[in-house]
Amino acid sequence: MDGPVAIVFSRLGNRSLRQNKARNGPPCVRGIHRVWYVPDHYGSAELLFGQFRQSLSDPSTVVGATKWCVFAPTAITRAVVEDGVRERKERMKTDRVDLLQFHWQNYDDKAYLDALDHLRDLQSEGTITAIGLCNFDSIRTDEICTHLGKGVIVSNQVQFSLIDVRPLHGMADVCERHNLKLLTYGSLCGGFLADKWLGAPEPDAYRETMTPSQRKYLDMIVSAWGTWTLFQSLLRVLRAIGDRHGGVSIANVATRWVLEHSFVGAVIIGARLGVSEHTRDNLQTFSFRLTEEDFTAIEAVLKESKGHQLIQTIGDCGSEYR
Repeated sequence: MDGPVAIVFSRLGNRSLRQNKARNGPPCVRGIHRVWYVPDHYGSAELLFGQFRQSLSDPSTVVGATKWCVFAPTAITRAVVEDGVRERKERMKTDRVDLLQFHWQNYDDKAYLDALDHLRDLQSEGTITAIGLCNFDSIRTDEICTHLGKGVIVSNQVQFSLIDVRPLHGMADVCERHNLKLLTYGSLCGGFLADKWLGAPEPDAYRETMTPSQRKYLDMIVSAWGTWTLFQSLLRVLRAIGDRHGGVSIANVATRWVLEHSFVGAVIIGARLGVSEHTRDNLQTFSFRLTEEDFTAIEAVLKESKGHQLIQTIGDCGSEYR
């Protein structure tokens, strides 16, 4: 299976939950958004999702994926882990967390293994359906999966795109070895991998309309990956591929490229409901498959970039956050 496209349910634009439902109808009822990523540190995301799911006639039609992040030094006990999971359940208004993704900031503190042991115990007690990781590198992901045993960890959420190909260096092998999938973010580089930017001049990273996410990805594109000129070459190739497949968007082609990798389970697509969600366009990602000709054309551009050097210049997956 290609896996679902998970939608970030972090903001509702300037509309309330009720206004969005009245305007658009419940997205899951329309068969569009069934998997929602609502991490613990995204403000009220969990709360909004909880209200939304509770309002449905059949809450089981949607899946909520959240995170439990341990950023500061913490003495890990069963009670601490239980509190973290309990808060997720209360905010999401559920008796069981569908997918709990675990982030640990300091690799030097091996207590992350203790925390995961407790999460595994809570899973066996029915509190968690599935356990995933978030922004763990290849070495620690392999260590954790070996420690916990086969099948306990189902996913690792990391950045992966045509620009950031670090998961191809090590992480892909770990996924195959332990039968886990990547949930990828940044696959559209903050919206830069889109028709909007085809033929556009390089933007000023500090102009008011640029979001923090866009500044982050623009810096990666022009400072670490290559140049804006080379990026335009990539966009032109993606546009040509989209035209060969019935006129699908550049974003569709970029997403499809990520999903074509067997170690990817799903791509997380950001959405601000009522502002910029691109719901119908995102669905077109599943209307086609890339051909050998498509892959060859893309690779011809990528080999001119420094994408495969990012594993050295930035570090393994998640290193930029540590």
